Amino acid sequence: MIDHGFLDRPGRRVTLREVGDENWREVADIVPLDDQRSHAPAMAARYLLLSMHEDTWNSLAVYADDAVVGHVMWGLDEDGSHWIGGMLIDGAEQGKGLGRAVLLTMSGWLAAQEGCWTIRLAYQPANTVAERLYTSLGFVPTGALDGDEVIAELAPSQVGHR
Repeated sequence: MIDHGFLDRPGRRVTLREVGDENWREVADIVPLDDQRSHAPAMAARYLLLSMHEDTWNSLAVYADDAVVGHVMWGLDEDGSHWIGGMLIDGAEQGKGLGRAVLLTMSGWLAAQEGCWTIRLAYQPANTVAERLYTSLGFVPTGALDGDEVIAELAPSQVGHR
C-alpha cells in the first residue's frame, strides 16, 4: 500500500494499492463521466489490460478509506524517467479532491524511487481540467508530444512544494 497521508475533501484517506484477486473487478468497473470519453477510456478495464499485456505499465487501485474509487498506473521509461498514466476517477467520485490526492501520493512515491530524475505524464490538450490540476502541482510541459498528447514533467525536488 502506498500511503502519504493525503485526504480528499470529504476527509477520506487516499491510498494506492496493488490490483489483485480481491479488488480487480471493482477497479475494472471504474467509469469516467460521459463528457470525458474524448480523452479517457469508457472503463478502467482498458488500463488493467494494458498493465497485464505490456511490460511498461503497473496498475494500482485508488482507495478512499476502504472503497475503490479509481485507477492509476505508473511506469519506468527506458531513459529512466518515471511516468504517471491511466488515472481515472469514477464519475460519481469526481470533484472531491481525489485526483489531487492521487497525484500527490503517486509523485511522492515515485520521487522516492532510486534513480528517479523526473516524473512525467501526458494529457490531451483539450483536457483543460487535467492541465490545470497538473500545472497547480508543478508539472511543466516539456514541449514534446506523445502522439497527440502534451508531455509534462516534474522534478522530484519539486514534489510537495505546491
